[in-house]
Amino acid sequence: MMTRLLNLLVLCTISTLFASHASAGPNVVIFLADDAGWGDYSHSGNQQVSTPHIDSIARRGVTLDRFYVCPVCSPTRAEFLTGRYHPRGGVWGTSLGQERLDLDEHTVIEAFQTAGYATGAFGKWHNGTQWPYHPTARGFDEYFGHTAGHWGEYFDPPLEENGRMVRQKGYIVDICTDRAIDFIERHHSQPFLCYLPFTTPHSPWAAPEEDWERFKDKPITQRATNPQQEEIDHTRCALAMIENQDRNVGRVLDKLDEHGLTEDTIVFYFSDNGPNSFRWTGGMKGRKGSTDEGGVRSVGYLCWPGTLSAGRTVTQICGAVDLLPTLTSLADIDRVGDKPLDGRDLSPLLRGQDVDWSDRMLFSTWADRVSVRTQQYRFDAKGELYDMQADPGQTSPVTTDHPDIAAQLKQAVTDWRADVFDDAEEQQWRKDHRRSVDRRPLPVGYREFPITMLPARDGEPHGEVTRSSSAPNCSYFVNWTSPDDRLAWNIDVHSTGRYVVEIEYTCPEADAGSLIELSLGDDRLSGRVTPGWDPPLYTNQDTLPRPPAESTMKEFCTLNLGEIELQEGSGDLILRALDIPGKSVMDLRRITLILK
Repeated sequence: MMTRLLNLLVLCTISTLFASHASAGPNVVIFLADDAGWGDYSHSGNQQVSTPHIDSIARRGVTLDRFYVCPVCSPTRAEFLTGRYHPRGGVWGTSLGQERLDLDEHTVIEAFQTAGYATGAFGKWHNGTQWPYHPTARGFDEYFGHTAGHWGEYFDPPLEENGRMVRQKGYIVDICTDRAIDFIERHHSQPFLCYLPFTTPHSPWAAPEEDWERFKDKPITQRATNPQQEEIDHTRCALAMIENQDRNVGRVLDKLDEHGLTEDTIVFYFSDNGPNSFRWTGGMKGRKGSTDEGGVRSVGYLCWPGTLSAGRTVTQICGAVDLLPTLTSLADIDRVGDKPLDGRDLSPLLRGQDVDWSDRMLFSTWADRVSVRTQQYRFDAKGELYDMQADPGQTSPVTTDHPDIAAQLKQAVTDWRADVFDDAEEQQWRKDHRRSVDRRPLPVGYREFPITMLPARDGEPHGEVTRSSSAPNCSYFVNWTSPDDRLAWNIDVHSTGRYVVEIEYTCPEADAGSLIELSLGDDRLSGRVTPGWDPPLYTNQDTLPRPPAESTMKEFCTLNLGEIELQEGSGDLILRALDIPGKSVMDLRRITLILK
């Protein structure tokens, strides 16, 4: 009798476990390309490239035929995360702290984490570096990658792991995919959300040799809308990076297959803006940075083989702002936060339901330019109206033919500006200081995440000090030669306490020994820049010559400067030289503060 009861108890327990797993929501895998255009995929009609694994997401699921993102990287990521237009969340740039998502915004990742999902991100974050802007404070249980915008090292790169930069081996996309696959392996028996924001095909132009070999001499017959603007080698390298990316998408899809998760997993693939060079876009006008069609139209492929029918195309306009309400609806979970959304739940369209889907307006903005898209028209940033159904290349404006529609959309842009840019004084400051460090201080000293990295990107040089390039994201400070020079980071110390100070630097042997001082108000710490460390610039990173705006990188050395007592509050953390025995102090990539 007792044996029968024990057997019955075991069977009931097993049944409960199976029922619990079966009733759990779908897994979610999100792939995000960086600077890939709509035309960079064979599913879009590009015959120069082969993307069978990415295309398979569309074949097995739904193609969002008119899917719109932002003209540049970090704004798209903010809209995907929040379901709201990016200016509402304080994201108005791509570097200098301007890429940070306001702390009172809630993310789609938080919704899944709250619902009990394991959540992980592996790649480019680009919405804030310092905790609580860090991805692990925005809904991710774990993070591996680079929190900044574009990265300067694609081969054997240093990437963040547990708050530290750790030198890796291999190609950056392969490495991050390895980590994503490991995450799926560790969490395949529970609901998970895996976010894989790739670094490519963003410049620098660096593709694995095996991929470049297929493209380096390949004739490019499908050309940019204006062929004179196209640099063929840039096209070749971008497509080589896309094929590498496709191979990594295939690896993730295979891992889902291996664990029998394919039918229980929502997979979504998109890009963050138009192409980063002039190349084939099916005749569209514009590229990355533009608010025209070619700058903001992305592929959007979503499959859920166990639930959504294969081969469906959604023709209604939609965009990154729709992903939060759509994914939470598909997974049947509640969103976190109650701020009004700009996005709409696309799940009825994905399911092929017969719904009354009213026309809408989708707005695109960058560098104070705004355009608006309806199902039929685009009203561009110069005030011209285009019929996108009759003229998808925006070649002939119809402004004078449809003055009422043009006037309506012009007013809509005016109203939208007033709505999303609600602080006129702040907006004016941003327009006047587009290349300045953000006024919001950098948070330091949270017990939950005691390591705070302060890269050169987020600091302000004074005197003759400059950045190593005009693109700040992966830059370092150079030309530090005078006691009048200084470096400053506007910080907000959350916790009074002692902080270990580490400095990543290079310095010629002959210049070693400068006495430097780090200060915040009355708190000070000094030490010598030693030993000398003067490695050569890397020569193994680039397939094609690096754009002048991007820094050529090198290996930096870590100097433990000591410990400093910092008081709670805001102010400028200043690094200056008190004594310079040689010609220069050092080149500096980052300061790290570690709360003890």
